Amino acid sequence: MYQEIVPAWWSHPDRDVTVTRKAPRKPVSGTIAIALIAGIIGGIGGNYFGSGSISAKNVKLVSASSTIERQPDSIAGIAARVLPSVVSITVNTSLGGASGSGFVIRSDGYILTNNHVIANAADQKGEIKVTLNDGKTFGARILGRDAAYDLAVLKISATGLSALQFGDSDAIQVGDNVIAIGSPLGLSGTVTSGIISAKNRAVTSGSGTNESSFINALQTDAAINPGNSGGPLVDSTGAVVGVNSAIATLRSSYGSQSGSIGLGFAIPINQAKKTAEQLINTGKATYPIMGVMVDTSFTGTGSKISDRSGSVVADGPAAKAGLTAGDVILKIDGVVINSSDELIVAIRSHDVGDVISVTYSRSGKVSTVKVTLAAAKN
Repeated sequence: MYQEIVPAWWSHPDRDVTVTRKAPRKPVSGTIAIALIAGIIGGIGGNYFGSGSISAKNVKLVSASSTIERQPDSIAGIAARVLPSVVSITVNTSLGGASGSGFVIRSDGYILTNNHVIANAADQKGEIKVTLNDGKTFGARILGRDAAYDLAVLKISATGLSALQFGDSDAIQVGDNVIAIGSPLGLSGTVTSGIISAKNRAVTSGSGTNESSFINALQTDAAINPGNSGGPLVDSTGAVVGVNSAIATLRSSYGSQSGSIGLGFAIPINQAKKTAEQLINTGKATYPIMGVMVDTSFTGTGSKISDRSGSVVADGPAAKAGLTAGDVILKIDGVVINSSDELIVAIRSHDVGDVISVTYSRSGKVSTVKVTLAAAKN
C-alpha cells in the first residue's frame, strides 16, 4: 500500500471511463445464512404443522404502514426541490458526441453550464439538446460562452421552468454540507453529498493557451464524475454555491483512476453569476488583467514577469504602477502567490476596476504598489 501523497492532475470530468468489473464471488456466507434460516423455519413448521403441508392461503405477510418523514433541509428534501431545475445536455458533432449537465437560471429557458461541455458544438456547428428532469427534450442555442471562466449560457424554447436560486459562495465555509447534482456517465438526476473541503483552490484546465480556464475554485469531496460538469453544487438551503467543473485524477503510474477520488472542484457562483449576466446581456464576458506576461517556466518563489520584450503592456495597469520585466510578484492583497497559475487565478477572482495590492521583489528589494485592474480585450 502506498503511504505517500499521490500527485494529481486536474481535468474536466467529462472523459470516457472504462469500468473494469471483477468476476462476482460466490456469496458463501449469504448461502449459509439462508440455509440456516430455512432450516429453522422448516423445524418450526414441522413441529407446528406435523406431517401436513403448508397451504399458501394460510400465509399472511405484514406490511409496515408507517411513513418516513423527511425534513425540508434533509438531503432528500433538498434534492426534491433542486432536481426539477437540473438538466442533462448532449452534444452531437461530425466528430462525435459529448454529454454534461446544467441548471435553469431563469424560468424562460436560460440554462447555465460549462463552456467545455458545449465547446465542440460551437466550434463545429454541432447540435445541442437539453433534457429536463421530467424527460422533455429541447434543442438549445448558445447565447454566449467564455473559455476564461469555463462558463456558457444556453437558451431553450420553454417557459414556466423552475429556476434555482443563487447562494453566496463567499459566505460558505470549509466543512459546510453541499450536494452535487447532475448526469454522471449519462445517469441523469444523480445526487451525491459531501462538504466544502477547501476554498480558493487555483485550478486550471484546458488544452491550449486561448482555451485554458483559470478557476479560483471551491473544493468538495461530494462525488463528481464524467458528465457532472455544468451541474449545480448547492448548500444546505438548496441555493447554488458553485458550478461543478473539474476533478483531480491519479497519474497513470498509480492506476489511472479517472472517476471520483474525492477531489472535485466548482466555479464559485458569485463569479459564475457575473459572467452569466454578461453573456446574457452582450453575448460576451470579460475578465480583469494586470497587463503582464508571466514566465511559466520560473521555478522560484512567486510569479515572475517575463524578461521578454513587451511582457509589460505599455500604458497598462502594471506599467502605470511601475512594475517592469523581471519583477517577481510575491503577494496579491497579502495572499502569498506560489506560481503563475495562482497569480492568474487571483487576478481573475476580482472585477474590472478593482484596485489590488501587489507585493513584488526586484533585485532583492521587496516593495508594494497599488494596481487598478483593466478589462481584457476580446
